[in-house]
Amino acid sequence: MFKFRHNLQKNEGMDIESVREYCISKKAAAESMPFDDTTLVFKIAGKIFALASLDTHPLRINLKCNPEKAVDLRERFESVRPGYHMNKTHWNTIEINGEVSRDLLIKLIDHSYNLVKAKLTKKVREKYLL
Repeated sequence: MFKFRHNLQKNEGMDIESVREYCISKKAAAESMPFDDTTLVFKIAGKIFALASLDTHPLRINLKCNPEKAVDLRERFESVRPGYHMNKTHWNTIEINGEVSRDLLIKLIDHSYNLVKAKLTKKVREKYLL
């Protein structure tokens, strides 16, 4: 399992370095800043699975989510809202303020990555993920 550079307790949140390290640890993940110098974007095979705002406090991250799960998360957590500047059905913006645990945030990053990976063609998956 991936080890964070920071010694976070089980239910603590994550900072931008921990989020970044985890996202780029995903197989074939790449990071860039295609929009501006304050939005860090994580992609697999050119498709976005996470965006993190570098100029907000607390940190905010956009993650893809299946629609039913997205609604459930928004109802359970004040810090989970429809995706900012994203398709509100398929993306959530999560404010990393301690309400959403580190463990859940990791699961949500994995969920986003896996949703995007599943939509890749077989040929692209084989190229990037084998």
